[in-house]
Amino acid sequence: MILEHGRPANADERLPKEKRVYDFLDSLGVSYERADHEAAMTMEVCEEIDKTLGTAICKNLFLTNRQQTVFYLLMMPADKVFKTKDLSAQIASSRLSFGSPEHMEELLDITPGSLSILGLMNDSGMKVNLLIDEDILTGESIGCHPCINTSSLKISTSDMVDRIIPALGHKPVMVHL
Repeated sequence: MILEHGRPANADERLPKEKRVYDFLDSLGVSYERADHEAAMTMEVCEEIDKTLGTAICKNLFLTNRQQTVFYLLMMPADKVFKTKDLSAQIASSRLSFGSPEHMEELLDITPGSLSILGLMNDSGMKVNLLIDEDILTGESIGCHPCINTSSLKISTSDMVDRIIPALGHKPVMVHL
């Protein structure tokens, strides 16, 4: 695995959803580093990627209420344990569960294992609520996938907060897990 700066030289060979991420970040003037790798389907594989990136890839969970009418993307540190009860109380939503792969793809154009905040750029209907565990914002950078799990990006926390999140148009709700 090699750490490279910016979009891949062979971006034309990438999936359209990945290319849209690079176009989005470049349009905002956001600097980022990238590592290409085999599919990252577990947090253990992400740990190896973390070493290359020099930052932790955050855990991203796609959640929904019982009626499957309200959806959430939760960003949290990879080493934190997710407790539905704790989050439900903070956002006044009972009976949270994981959203279906079908809803994830329909709303964010992302498949399981590739979920990241950058998928919100595909949520034109603004149907997914952004939840951020406050501990995510304590580091200098954030690791995430560019809507595909064969690459990972390192983005400064300040760029994420000051440029990317406002451009996504999703007002984040801060939580403490």
